Amino acid sequence: MVSAPTEAEAFPVFDDDQMARLRSYGTPTRVQLGELLFEAGQPSYDFVVLVSAAVETVREASADHGETVLARHGRRQFLGELNLLTGQAAYLSTRVVEAGEILRISPARFRELMDRDTELSDFILRALLARRRRLRTGEAARSMELIGSAYSAEAMALRTWLARLQIPHAFIDTDTVDGAALANALGFNVDDLPAFITPKKTLRRATAAQASRELGLAYSPTSGAEDRLWDLIVVGGGPAGLAAAVYGASEGLTTLLLEAVAIGGQAAASSRIENYLGFTSGISGADLTGRAAVQAQKFGAQLNSPNMVTAATANADGLSIKLSDGKELAARAVVIATGARYRTLPLARWNEFEGAGIYYATTELEVRLVAPNPVAVVGGANSAGQAALYLAGAGSPVDLIVRGADIHKDMSAYLSDRISANPLITVHLSTEVTALHGRDHLTEITVTDNAAQSATTLPCRALFNFIGAVPATDWLNDIYLDRRGFVLTDAALPEDALTITWPHLGRRPLPFETSVPGIFAVGDVRVGSVKRVAAAVGEGASAVRSVHQSMAASSLRALP
Repeated sequence: MVSAPTEAEAFPVFDDDQMARLRSYGTPTRVQLGELLFEAGQPSYDFVVLVSAAVETVREASADHGETVLARHGRRQFLGELNLLTGQAAYLSTRVVEAGEILRISPARFRELMDRDTELSDFILRALLARRRRLRTGEAARSMELIGSAYSAEAMALRTWLARLQIPHAFIDTDTVDGAALANALGFNVDDLPAFITPKKTLRRATAAQASRELGLAYSPTSGAEDRLWDLIVVGGGPAGLAAAVYGASEGLTTLLLEAVAIGGQAAASSRIENYLGFTSGISGADLTGRAAVQAQKFGAQLNSPNMVTAATANADGLSIKLSDGKELAARAVVIATGARYRTLPLARWNEFEGAGIYYATTELEVRLVAPNPVAVVGGANSAGQAALYLAGAGSPVDLIVRGADIHKDMSAYLSDRISANPLITVHLSTEVTALHGRDHLTEITVTDNAAQSATTLPCRALFNFIGAVPATDWLNDIYLDRRGFVLTDAALPEDALTITWPHLGRRPLPFETSVPGIFAVGDVRVGSVKRVAAAVGEGASAVRSVHQSMAASSLRALP
């Protein structure tokens, strides 16, 4: 287990040289005792450096707890948290306890600082990440509370979204005596759950979309920018989309990433990726994609979720993206990185048990919920193998259900060898799950051995499903797809797929470009993609080169 960051790591002190450089970006201001520098619920705030003043950061009082002082800051320290980059509304308050001078740096100037001064940027970013890790595990987490049942699919969906974005919060399980008592004391009944309590508002029957709007993380054009033209809009927040956002923003493109569910995509569901270049001890999918999201935001990309895109079209004025709420956004280029949706098993009560015993990820969130109870993993590829090992490592007996007759066929040797050697994992070959059992949540499954033509009932607190996915392209009406729904790009496009626009462009489709000029596709959504995280990252990064070439060609055509 990684230890919590130290006080010095989370709250470092600027030296003389750093203070001098910071002054060039900010405005000196005198503050008085008791003055609020920012407060919970505030949509944005300045980056503040304490010159001679001292402040304390507090979690405000609520119906179930009083005000708590979380930290005290003094000379040459700075205020703020990772929401300086993410755009999330403040959830803590800071007030002056010793009058003095501060240096205010506006959000726009802060972006310039993070872009131009590499040493200061790294110094500040390390501290912001350390603060977020401390806040997620300390008293600050109770500044926002999610109240609901651990067996609720709706609560699990919201917990997953909060975890992917690493948003500090506390989960109160109403299946426990204390949790039920607190829900009752706050006036919640079963129809109100899950409830999400923020410093300024309580959301009943809360969803990720509602929470995102309340926290300022959903897409919302700023005043006066409703007709903004983005250089690049990326649709999809998995590794391919995040790579496109990182490279687009770092190369000076105004970049917006829209994700329908939660940042990270299917990769974030992986408990451990052991063969990703440079991580000798492996890295969890959530950690990898979480780092990529912060990296993209550091370079100025705007990331919003959940925001469902329903159409991508070309018109006389350029490219248009339509959101499920009817908003339309304009872009010079679009990268589609929507990946694929999980396949399900055609079993009675499947939908009923989703989030109440059936899961598509083995992150710490799910494993804490089920270990050390017996579980099942369905699938025969690497993701299933990684899940089985992670669950066994948490103490759960694991039944690995593989439809094929050979576990080595689709799984890397290093994984299959470890599975064979693990006494907690039982491999069932040529076997399928044929029934689900339980009242409010899954308790048993029936599996059928197709070779022996026999059925067995197994105890099962949770079933983790890793049987592949189908491309998430049902929203692409004007883009050429193959018969399975994958997007064809560049050289794979047949002549009859090229629209009447192409002859006027004087060029062929660029690498990763679809049948619609200026719209590109990367990652698992694309025909011929290699289903590996490293390959998806490479495609997302490489597509940005084609984006630049497409824009350059458009600019030349626009010249008189």
